[in-house]
Amino acid sequence: MSVHLHPPRVDDLHPIAGVRIGVTQAGIRKADRKDLTVVLIDAGASVSGVFTQNRFCAAPVQVCREHLNASQGIRAMVVNTGNANAGTGEDGLQRARATCVAVAQALNIQPNQVLPFSTGVIMEPLPHERIIAGLPAAIAAAGQAPSAQQWADAAEGIMTTDTVPKAASAQVQIGGATVSITGISKGAGMIRPNMATMLGYIATDACIAPALMKELSLALAEGSFNRVTVDGDTSTNDSFVVIATHKASHAPITSLNSAEGQALFQAMLQVARQLAQAIVRDGEGATKFITIQVEGGRDGAECRQVAYAIAHSPLVKTAFFASDPNLGRILAAVGYAGITDLDQTGIDLYLDDVHVAVQGGRHPAYREEDGQRVMKQSEITVRVVLGRGTASDTVWTCDLSHDYVSINADYRS
Repeated sequence: MSVHLHPPRVDDLHPIAGVRIGVTQAGIRKADRKDLTVVLIDAGASVSGVFTQNRFCAAPVQVCREHLNASQGIRAMVVNTGNANAGTGEDGLQRARATCVAVAQALNIQPNQVLPFSTGVIMEPLPHERIIAGLPAAIAAAGQAPSAQQWADAAEGIMTTDTVPKAASAQVQIGGATVSITGISKGAGMIRPNMATMLGYIATDACIAPALMKELSLALAEGSFNRVTVDGDTSTNDSFVVIATHKASHAPITSLNSAEGQALFQAMLQVARQLAQAIVRDGEGATKFITIQVEGGRDGAECRQVAYAIAHSPLVKTAFFASDPNLGRILAAVGYAGITDLDQTGIDLYLDDVHVAVQGGRHPAYREEDGQRVMKQSEITVRVVLGRGTASDTVWTCDLSHDYVSINADYRS
């Protein structure tokens, strides 16, 4: 079940010069599914990553951070599904590192030039011997040339409880050259990525000064994956990686504030937002895609605070699932969001075009049938005006259905 989300069309995806991808079945948890992905990156590319803020982070997250700080250039990534390698202690670190050693040996590179990623069940030993056994097939599947089909295969290969693979592409003209951008993501539950998504990867052939990569990855995460939530849980494995291969024929971008830098950033942000919103549209058991806009705040932080209070409320989310216009629940969430000096008489609430509450009370013209008309839609915008300033921000979320409980109750069976 997903909300207006369809598998990516290969014809809509762009290969990225300098990136090749191979996917195979390694039997990590189930024997009949693609579960091992290897990404091969040409020498000279720049790579940056943003990772979970969960202090109980997974072994591969720890290793990725180490390798990004120590490596002279990332040349490969290896992604497994079915097992998160989280809550596995020193043994998990050793298995993640052994995987990197095996990839390095197969490609004649250094182990710290490999980034490992895992997603799946927590607190189970990583069957790294199956990953290592599957590496030759995955590397062979990468072939000799980049292709759009590789990205489509990878989008499927990194799925766990996702019902639809997630991939997106864009192109932009920079300095007379066509620059391509392609990304994939996975995630459907345990999503309140306090920085990024469960797993997300975006690559471009743009020429970007390496010193800008960290700034770029943080800005992309902040504008997209940091604005989505399914259930309020921050995963142990959240990882978002940006790759720039420098293969496009334009002068290097040395500032994100330049015209070229902004053109590239906006095109990459378009892809990142599409991938982030796809996660919400594919939220476990989701039947509604909900945009929460909070306006009139003193700053963006308090707008986000209010938006997440609404997005995380089980009472609000179940009301949306039932198409029940019990909209006092939204006002209650605004009230407990934590703004201590909030004046309720300054608050207005809208559902799409329906003005529900004015100055903290029911709008005289509001009729419940109008609220229910909007609640029955599969895509809904909640707009809250705080009346405290000029700041605004947006969060994307979904409803909470019976299927969410069933999926998570049965996840390991």
